[in-house]
Amino acid sequence: MIANRYFLPDPKIAMTDETIVQEIEHASRVIDLGCGDGHLLGQLRDKHGCSIQGIELESGQIREAIARGIPVVQSDLDRGLPDIPDNCFDVAVLSQTLQQVRRPKRVLTEMLRIANRALVVVPNFGYWRIRLQVLLHGRAPVTDALPYEWYDTPNLHVLSMHDFRDLAEQLNIHILKELPIIRDRAVEHAWVANWRAHSALYVLERGQRPT
Repeated sequence: MIANRYFLPDPKIAMTDETIVQEIEHASRVIDLGCGDGHLLGQLRDKHGCSIQGIELESGQIREAIARGIPVVQSDLDRGLPDIPDNCFDVAVLSQTLQQVRRPKRVLTEMLRIANRALVVVPNFGYWRIRLQVLLHGRAPVTDALPYEWYDTPNLHVLSMHDFRDLAEQLNIHILKELPIIRDRAVEHAWVANWRAHSALYVLERGQRPT
């Protein structure tokens, strides 16, 4: 008998998109890495007056994005973004994709090479429901947003909010803002956020080089 699983809310619901949009200034140049069907870029273009560009790997998602009128290039993020010049975007977005790439350190570094600021949304595997599931059932977590068993999941890495902060420090990336998503609401300066948040949005900039 398969034990009941706990499920996380879908991180691509409208609330998440709205939270991302609120962190992007009007008329910004925005690139979405792993843009999917282009739903976020379409909103930024139509309601925010942004200049947009999508990067996506899956052909089916690319067709949907093109049908929305989204400019999109097929590319594998793990190979870097060699064709994109430095600092040619104001904002680079990576939503619920970092845990799926093979080289997350390279992807983060590339984001802050091509853009002045990065917005990254990641699932938080320190979330209390995941901890409870592992403790009570001893099983790999399965969520609504990432509904895969361990043997066919696209997720190559698991991380908590603490882990992301450690990686940012290692890469000399400055966290301008950390927005834990708790009960489908972004809450700045949340109490015990690593325990309560099912995912988190980070606003990032390059750190200052040591003198």
